[in-house]
Amino acid sequence: MKITEEPFYSLILEASQATDFKVQEVLQELWSGYGQILRLSLTGGLRQTVVAKFIELPAASHHPRGWNTDLSHQRKVRSYQVENDWYERYNHKCSVECRTPQLLASLQVGEKTLLLLEDLDAEGYSLRLDSVNKMQVELCLRWLAQFHAIFLVEGASLSEGLWKIGTYWHLATRPDELKALDDEQLKQAAA
Repeated sequence: MKITEEPFYSLILEASQATDFKVQEVLQELWSGYGQILRLSLTGGLRQTVVAKFIELPAASHHPRGWNTDLSHQRKVRSYQVENDWYERYNHKCSVECRTPQLLASLQVGEKTLLLLEDLDAEGYSLRLDSVNKMQVELCLRWLAQFHAIFLVEGASLSEGLWKIGTYWHLATRPDELKALDDEQLKQAAA
């Protein structure tokens, strides 16, 4: 990843008011080689760390099951656009009851996009669980309910830049997978 390239380097420094940064760790590789989510350690500035989602569209994508078609690529491109639009236009509506990372800056240059987000670990949300109890499940469900309640109240006014059918995962986006399905009964019932 070339997150240290201009103009991304300057944007990170400006948005964080830092004098320099380094990659502290790779938090996650993006699906099919489309980039990485990185924790950046900052020198100076208002924060010690930030999270950078650096998307770099590959010349050729690699899908573990071979579904690296143009449709699959376009779906991923659209998904990253929707994510960026959501952070820029709607994320600020989230309340403390459904805390999400705040967008500090975003930039798209050609085939590369940077989403610079606050690091929720640094904000006290560093706990990761391998299993959950009933109370923790209820807390997760409460978070989801609060999140959806905010956006249900807004209704149709929240459609610009987002998916027309509320998710990346629906049958119309998966014709390759449907075609490859061997179970004819399931294929017929899919719709």
